[in-house]
Amino acid sequence: MAYQSTNPYNGKILETFQESTDAQLQAKLACASSCYQGAWRETSFAQRAAVLQRAATILRERSDEFASLITLEMGKLIDQSRGEVALTADIFDYYAENAERFLAPEKLPTAKGEALVESNPIGVLFGVEPWNYPYYQIVRFAAPNLMAGNVVMVKHASNVPQCARAFQRLMEEAGAPPGAYTNLYISKEQVAQVIDDPRICGVALTGSEAAGAVVAARAGQNLKKTTMELGGSDAFIVLDDADLEHAVKQAVAGRMGNSGQACTSSKRFIVAETLAQPFLSGFKAALESFKPGDPMDKATTLAPLSSESALLNLLDQVQRAVAGGAHVELGGARLDHPGAFMQPTILTNIKPDNPVYYEEFFGPVALFFSVADENAAIALANDSPFGLGGAVFTKDIERGKRVARRIETGMVFINRPASSAPDLPFGGIKNSGYGRELSSAGIQEFVNKKLIRVA
Repeated sequence: MAYQSTNPYNGKILETFQESTDAQLQAKLACASSCYQGAWRETSFAQRAAVLQRAATILRERSDEFASLITLEMGKLIDQSRGEVALTADIFDYYAENAERFLAPEKLPTAKGEALVESNPIGVLFGVEPWNYPYYQIVRFAAPNLMAGNVVMVKHASNVPQCARAFQRLMEEAGAPPGAYTNLYISKEQVAQVIDDPRICGVALTGSEAAGAVVAARAGQNLKKTTMELGGSDAFIVLDDADLEHAVKQAVAGRMGNSGQACTSSKRFIVAETLAQPFLSGFKAALESFKPGDPMDKATTLAPLSSESALLNLLDQVQRAVAGGAHVELGGARLDHPGAFMQPTILTNIKPDNPVYYEEFFGPVALFFSVADENAAIALANDSPFGLGGAVFTKDIERGKRVARRIETGMVFINRPASSAPDLPFGGIKNSGYGRELSSAGIQEFVNKKLIRVA
């Protein structure tokens, strides 16, 4: 597995990194284990919080430095990269401020004596993280677990190695002792070695279904706890009483943020037939206005995809969709522009027998459906192997809540597309994975809920 930083805007190779040798990997595992056993697990919440708060301060003080690496390596628009850096800092602060309260011992009512449940760290954790949010994805895993007293090791995506190194250096500068946070440039074979290692006590992955199945199976063979945040094909439901102008505006934001490269992007647009044509016309006009360019330039509105391979995969999906009967309402091809640019695309007439009907489109491709009524919208939204997020648009909030309860996902948003905040639990069901990150739920995944009973 080559760790190579390539600018998707111009194809320029920025830096290449060597994979760790087995001996180097063993040394890092030993260091992480020693850090946990020797110091970190015994530090106070205040000591751990000081490290996280210092990391947050550094991110805010040097936002452009960290944001530029995101844009250079995976092509995100620079303002969106700055937003990611800010959110990462917020998550550090959130757990620094709240972890002790979240993990406070819980007294249990009992007929005789005393009983309480303590939340204890379990050891060295291993995370496998994706490229689309190079810092935000890491901090969701690292911040709560470091505050819980665990130590973490992270294998980042091979196309964002500079961001991976930057996060490692951030933690070191913030005062984390050696081994508390460890970046790993390792191969797929070495990933298996890490999961098998008895010093690893839990595994978290954010990525594809295929990667999740492999990693979860390996961890299961070793009887190790896992959390999986996998793909999504979020439904964006527009009911017949929705504010059309608002729905169109939010549809654009939900599909085009991060060039559509997010697990919680709005991907399937399910619109009541009374609003279908005006919605489609407004949505199409808005997507046509996007302008490609250098993602470092604030005037650019359409960024490249993260890599040439990501673009080719998306083009293949569109071609297979069309071969299966889909109609290209807009776009559908590579942009005539240097770099990994995809035309904003809308596909209609997608039937269940289309080979891509159940697939996730990771890029600026929207699937559009017109439905007769609310029940049909819910049925179509649930006709998916994924169950991550979704959105419902209606002027009647109570109606929106009723619809949301019937949608089979881990998250549903009313009158806005999916979003993320430190205090909101994040995660899905079905093939979108299991477990939760962020909020009070995110810090509970890898702790030992130990009962202490006094007779």
